[in-house]
Amino acid sequence: RFHGEGYQEGYAEGSHVGVVEGRRYGVLHGAKIGSEVGCYRGFALTWQCLLQKYTDEKNSKKIRALDSLIGMIQKFPYEDPTYDKLQEDLEKIRGKFKQVCSMLNIQSDFRIDTERSSLTF
Repeated sequence: RFHGEGYQEGYAEGSHVGVVEGRRYGVLHGAKIGSEVGCYRGFALTWQCLLQKYTDEKNSKKIRALDSLIGMIQKFPYEDPTYDKLQEDLEKIRGKFKQVCSMLNIQSDFRIDTERSSLTF
């Protein structure tokens, strides 16, 4: 009897602690992904505006790549944490971002500086 009661109490406590820890983990990593994707979007929109006044073939390729990146970001499922291809789509966005950075001759190392709460490239 004591063994059964102890098991039930331990199971209930473990379930509660697991939910709290899972929520904390989800919030932390969700915020990191949101910051990363948001930074990519701001970067792409800014460069899209800067390149619109130039219409030569070289810049049109860059604009098409930026449009593709923006499209991928707009389709990214922010609201669905159970989306089974979330990591796969995030890797595609990262790859497209690196491609765009290469086309623009910009170093593409994305970092979040936790001490000063700023983004650096």
